[in-house]
Amino acid sequence: MNNTEKKMTFKDYAVVSSLLFGLFFGAGNLIFPLHLGQLAGHNWGPAALGFLVTGVLLPLLSVLAIAITRAKGVYDVGLPLGTGFALTFMVLIHATIGPLFGTPRTATVAYTVGLKPFLGADNSWGLLLFSALFFGAAFVFSYRENNILSNVGKVLNPLFLALLTLVFVVAFANPLGSTTSAPVTEAYSNFSNALTNGFLEGYNTMDALAGLAFGVTVVTAIQQMGQKDPKSVSLVTAKSGFFSMGAVALIYLLLILLGAMSLGQFKLSPEGGTAFTQIVNAYAGPVGQAVLAALLTVTCLTTAVGLVAAFAQDFHNHFPKVSYHVWLFLSCLSSFLTANFGLETIIAWSTPMLMFLYPLSMVLILLSVFSPLFKREGVVYLTVVVCTVVPAFFDMIVAFPKVVSQSQVGLVVADMRSYLPLASIGMSWAVPALVGLVVGLVLHFVRRGSLPELSEE
Repeated sequence: MNNTEKKMTFKDYAVVSSLLFGLFFGAGNLIFPLHLGQLAGHNWGPAALGFLVTGVLLPLLSVLAIAITRAKGVYDVGLPLGTGFALTFMVLIHATIGPLFGTPRTATVAYTVGLKPFLGADNSWGLLLFSALFFGAAFVFSYRENNILSNVGKVLNPLFLALLTLVFVVAFANPLGSTTSAPVTEAYSNFSNALTNGFLEGYNTMDALAGLAFGVTVVTAIQQMGQKDPKSVSLVTAKSGFFSMGAVALIYLLLILLGAMSLGQFKLSPEGGTAFTQIVNAYAGPVGQAVLAALLTVTCLTTAVGLVAAFAQDFHNHFPKVSYHVWLFLSCLSSFLTANFGLETIIAWSTPMLMFLYPLSMVLILLSVFSPLFKREGVVYLTVVVCTVVPAFFDMIVAFPKVVSQSQVGLVVADMRSYLPLASIGMSWAVPALVGLVVGLVLHFVRRGSLPELSEE
């Protein structure tokens, strides 16, 4: 038997790195580090550190989790807790990165940054018409599952990055203001607050969720290059990820700095889309804005096609009585309807959902990465997830807009939550999750010790 594996070439690593970069950096990712920079002001350093943990490191770990557990998707990641949990987790992940928040956001970012500056802030029909055309195009391009727009994206995405690089060069050569004197919002007033809120702000990228849902694409590509052993696949993922996620981290860092510097000329914006528009207009004027808007729209459309197609494929696989095309239509229609609430509203309502899903995803990612240490035993998963899900639910309720958080139920939940450690910084799940891990590992090793004959087989 030949166990030799093909040696990876520089070109192979470049392909995998490109796949990882494309998976985790989309045009929508521009807005969150920019806004973080404006929020953090001269405390951008610790805020950036926290953001990079959840916006860069965790997404890479999510792909590693797929590789280590040999999962075929997000469903398999949740499978140690049973088919019911796995299915529910898959539906929640795909709904969040899909029609509820992620997919509508592609249209609203493209509109807010691209078209809205030319139509004016008071235009009431622009978003409706744009989003209808946007998701109509997404439906057409994904109907036959062809690669037309994907191929276009392969050409335009590098061009978009080239223009973004040009913006960076011009912006840092002629800064709008100083990062050292940039004002700080109350939530980022000291090191620990800036670090924690930067960490939480990284949830908005949704990249850890995307890594769980689509990481199998990267793993499959590595396997097709001749890497069959799970350890080899994980090693290639880690090496490629170091370069690709390093590039993503650098872009995020520069965007955070750009956001902080923009306070020298602009006020704090309601969201990063507005900030990006202001900065581009300041340096490139209407012509530069128009070129960037066109490229941004295409890159956002490329992302949207990938999201609606993935949603339809996964839901058709698990609910086969409904066809791929019906799921595709439902995904596009619901994304269109959600998009018309506007970017600011989408972000406001997506944050609570991410406060619930991200802790669950984090513990499942880390459990998957380290699962060989405890044989992927379900009892460890169970104790950790049970101890995580309740406080994460509390964090979600408290993070909702006032219509929910200030309701009678919301106030009762907030009171119960206040007794948990780290609740004040939005991480009430962290200590209970650690307790659950300790309990799960003790149970695992006790069971293993009482049944040595099973562990030897």
